[in-house]
Amino acid sequence: MCRLPVAILLSSLLSLLLASSLSAQRGPGPAADPLVKENATVKLADHTYVIPDGNVPLVPNVGIIVGSRATLVIDPGLGRRNGETVLREAAKIGKESELYIASTHFHPEHTTGYVAFPATAKYVNSTVQEAEFEQGGMQMIQMFAGRSPMTAEILNDASRRRADITFDREYVLDLGGVHVRFVVVGPTHTRGDTGFFVEGDGVLFAGDVVMNESFLAAGAVSSMKAWLAALDTFDTLKPQMVVPSHGAVGPGGIIAANRGILESVRIRTLALKAQGRSADETASAVQAELQAQHPQWPRANGLAALARSAYNESQ
Repeated sequence: MCRLPVAILLSSLLSLLLASSLSAQRGPGPAADPLVKENATVKLADHTYVIPDGNVPLVPNVGIIVGSRATLVIDPGLGRRNGETVLREAAKIGKESELYIASTHFHPEHTTGYVAFPATAKYVNSTVQEAEFEQGGMQMIQMFAGRSPMTAEILNDASRRRADITFDREYVLDLGGVHVRFVVVGPTHTRGDTGFFVEGDGVLFAGDVVMNESFLAAGAVSSMKAWLAALDTFDTLKPQMVVPSHGAVGPGGIIAANRGILESVRIRTLALKAQGRSADETASAVQAELQAQHPQWPRANGLAALARSAYNESQ
C-alpha cells in the first residue's frame, strides 16, 4: 500500500538530481551535441591526461592516467559512442596496457560510456555509488534520454555495469609505478562523490565537489558539513592541479575559493536564521545575494540547497 508514495518520492528525487546535473553544465544558447571530442587530449603531468569537456553540456572532463602496466579512465562519458571515443584516446597513450574504469559519481555522463569498454576492463567503484546506481541509475538514464534525440540515440543501449572491484571509503590503485588514491567524500553533489588523486603528479580529479568559477551543484542529498569536510580531505592531499567534472582545470588554490563560497553561505544562513527567518526565506535570500556577487557563474540554484542544509544542520 506504500508503493505509490515511494514511487512519487523516487521520481521527485530523480527530477531534482537531473535538474541539478543539467544546471551544472555551461554554455548559453542551443546545446551542442553531448560528444567527447576526439584528438583533444591534453597532458597535465607525467602520467595524467584529460580530454576537456569544452563546456559542452553532458560532457565530463575525462581523465586518463597511465602507468607501466595499466591505464585508468575516470568518467568515460555518456553512452557507447562517447565511450568508444575515450577508448581510442586512451589507446593512443596507454598502448596495450590493462584497463581500469572509475567514476566520480553515478550520473550517466560519468558512467555509461563504460558499455563500450571490453569485458577485460575492470570497473572500480565504491559501495555507495553502486547502491546509488542500483536505486536510480536507470531511471536517470531514461530522463537524460528525453533531453534530445541525439542524447536518446547515444543512450540507446546504456545499462548498468556492475563493479569488478568495490571499496567502502578509500582505495589505492597501482597502475605500475603510478598510484591513484580513491576517496569517497559524499554526501555532497551525490552521496557517493569520489575524488581521485594521482600521487606524484599532484593532480586531483574532484568531480562535482570542487568547481572553477562556478557555484556548487548541491541538491536534496547534499550536506554542508560533509562538503566542508570533503574540502578538508582534498586539502590534505595538497594537489597542484584540480580537474572538476565540468569546466576548466584549475590550480590547487580553487579548493580554498570553493571553501570561501561555502563559508559565505553558512555564515549568512546562520545570521538569517538567528533573525527568525524560515528555511525557505533564508535559502531564497542567500541564493539571491551570492548570485549577485558572481552573476556569470552557473549552478546558482545549488546555493539554495546548500543554505537549506546549513540551516537544518545548525543547532
